[in-house]
Amino acid sequence: MIAVAPSRSWFKGKPGDLIEIFCWGYHHWAVYIGENEVVHLVNEGGQSSGWFKNLSRSTGKVKREKLANLLGLKGYRVNNLLDEEYDARDPSIIVKEAYAMVGRELQYNVDTYNCEHFANEMRYGKAESRQVCI
Repeated sequence: MIAVAPSRSWFKGKPGDLIEIFCWGYHHWAVYIGENEVVHLVNEGGQSSGWFKNLSRSTGKVKREKLANLLGLKGYRVNNLLDEEYDARDPSIIVKEAYAMVGRELQYNVDTYNCEHFANEMRYGKAESRQVCI
C-alpha cells in the first residue's frame, strides 16, 4: 500500500518497521522509532540516497526526524522486505540502536552502504540493499 500523509496522526507503523519512501529514480529508507519519528542515513549534502554520480561516495549522517518531514507529497509504505529471509531483531533493540546512531557520520556509498543498507542493518543486523544492482 502506498500512501501520502494527510494529517499528524496518520501513520500506524510499529517501532522497528522499515519505511520505504518513494522519490524520483530511487527509494529512500528509514527506521520507524515511534511517535511518528524515524532514524535514517542521509548523504553529506543532507539529501537521501540516490543514483547520482556525485553521491556515489561521500560522508553520510544519521538523523532523527519526523516522518512527515521526509514525505512531503511523496508516497511511502511500511516495507520489512527481508522478513522472509531473516529474523527481525527485537523492536526495542532496533529502536535503541537506531537512537544510538543519531548524529554519527558514516561512509556513504550508493553501491555498498546507503540508506537502505543502514535501515536493513538496524532491523536485521544485515547491511543489504535490493535497489543496488552490483
